Amino acid sequence: MHQTFSAALEMNLLHANQTGADHNRAHFDQWGITCLNIMSSPGAGKTVLLERTLTALQPELAIAVIEGDMTTELDAERLRRSGSPVLAINTGRACHLDAQMVAGSLHVLATQYQPQSFDLVLVENVGNLVCPAEFEVGEHAKVALLSLTEGEDKPLKYPIMFREADCVLLTKLDLAPHLDLDLNQVIANVRQVNAQATILPLSGKTGVGMDAWYDWVRSQVQANSAGASPCYSPHPKSLSQSGRGTSNSPSPGLGEGVGG
Repeated sequence: MHQTFSAALEMNLLHANQTGADHNRAHFDQWGITCLNIMSSPGAGKTVLLERTLTALQPELAIAVIEGDMTTELDAERLRRSGSPVLAINTGRACHLDAQMVAGSLHVLATQYQPQSFDLVLVENVGNLVCPAEFEVGEHAKVALLSLTEGEDKPLKYPIMFREADCVLLTKLDLAPHLDLDLNQVIANVRQVNAQATILPLSGKTGVGMDAWYDWVRSQVQANSAGASPCYSPHPKSLSQSGRGTSNSPSPGLGEGVGG
């Protein structure tokens, strides 16, 4: 009976979160923003990936970041050096972001910035291989990072994240020659749980493979923009310079400022 109650409670929690995620996505769509949810275990290279992505794509895309960590704003401070707005969320004991947490950041985005001026929001989720994949935050696509140092078997042992991902990045490719690892086997293991995901080996340190990642991000923005409006323009929106790089704490909800 206890197991039945726990299962029902979990289903109710996931349902409530999904409702919130759909609400967040509706705001992203209203603003013409593409949202990508970046997930991985701790240390797989999410922050380095975002640093390089901001540097490479900011000239053509207006980007904001939602940065999730259990404590501190160390990663958020690193990303703010790019000049992009970075909204930090500290989850405390929670091992993942959820829709309500991200709704707070959307309230900040709506009240302190001009959300319609952004093309892309990158969400760096809390480092965890399980929970982030189960809680949508309003994203249009999920990206899972697998560091080659984690071994070949992680997609099979922790299948949920890799099954849910639209794109799987095999990071730290520069270390592959020093590892007892078969890259083709890693790819095969990902394919065993997800036959459709784009798989991109790359190195955030050397930059090898990063161009393919940038192209994938561009394709997501273009596809989402085309779906929202047939008059998609390849020219990015002009990002308002007021308040860029400001530290913000999330509010508890979206509120009336964005029609919540």
